[in-house]
Amino acid sequence: MALTRQSARTRGKSDPLDAVNIARAAVREPGLPRAEHPHASRDVKLLVDHREDLVGSGTAIQNRLRWLLHELDPSIDPKPRQLDSMRELDRVRDRVAALPVTTETATVIRIALEQFGDIRQLTVRARELEKELVLLVQQQAPQLLDLPGCGVLTAAKLIGETANPSRFRSEACFAMHAGVAPIPASSGRTQRHRPARGGNRQLNAALHRIAVTQARLDCPGRDYYQRRKTKHQDSTMEVLRVMKRKIARIVYQLLNTQTTTAAACQPVAARHRSNT
Repeated sequence: MALTRQSARTRGKSDPLDAVNIARAAVREPGLPRAEHPHASRDVKLLVDHREDLVGSGTAIQNRLRWLLHELDPSIDPKPRQLDSMRELDRVRDRVAALPVTTETATVIRIALEQFGDIRQLTVRARELEKELVLLVQQQAPQLLDLPGCGVLTAAKLIGETANPSRFRSEACFAMHAGVAPIPASSGRTQRHRPARGGNRQLNAALHRIAVTQARLDCPGRDYYQRRKTKHQDSTMEVLRVMKRKIARIVYQLLNTQTTTAAACQPVAARHRSNT
C-alpha cells in the first residue's frame, strides 16, 4: 500500500485508510490473483524459512566465536566458511580445550566451548531440515531439479514463494510477481530495459541464483551469457536480467505441467529470443 498511499488524497497510515486503499486497488485492477497457500507448499515455505533462521543464527554465533578465538590465540584461525564442518569444528575445539586456563581466559574459554556446542546443534538441525526438504521437493515438483542451476534448496524456495502457481493467468503475471519483468527505460533512439525492484524479492533471489549458476556451469545458459556479453555488449546485470526473465518462464511451465527432463533442460536462449 506504500505507493497507493502516496497518491491518496488523505495522507497518513491507519487500518481504515489501508482498507480504503486496498478497496480502491481492487476496483482499479479487477482480476488480481488471490494470494493463497496450498497445505503442501505452505509446509515447504515454513521449513525453508525455519532452516534459514537456523543458518542465520549459526552464522552469527560463528562470527562471535571467531572474535573470541582471536582473543585467546590469533594462531587459532579456522578455515574460511568451514566452521559448519564437523571435522573443522572438532579440530578447533580441541585446540581451545588444550589452552591453559588462567584468570583472564577462563570465561572466554568457557563461552567459546559453549558456542562450539551451539554451532554443532544448529548445523545438525539445518541438515535434517534439508533432508526433509529433499523429500518434499521430490514429491511436489521433482521436475525443477532437472533445471540446470536449481538445487533442492532453490527449488524449495520456488515452491514455497510461488504458493499456488495456477493463480497466475500467464507466465508474464508470474514474472511480474517475481520482480523479473523488465521495465522500459528507453530514451530517444536508445532502446533498453532496467531490472524491476518490486515483486517478491525472495522469489527474485531464487531466480537470480539459478541465473548466476548457469552462467558459471558448463551448460547452454553459460553459452547464452557469453554470447550476450560479446555480441550485444551487454553488462553483467543486463544479461542476468534477461536470463532471469527467461528462467521465470521455464519455472512457471515446470510448476504448472509435468514436463519431461528434455524439455526442462532446453537452452535458456531457445525459449523466446526477445528481451522481454
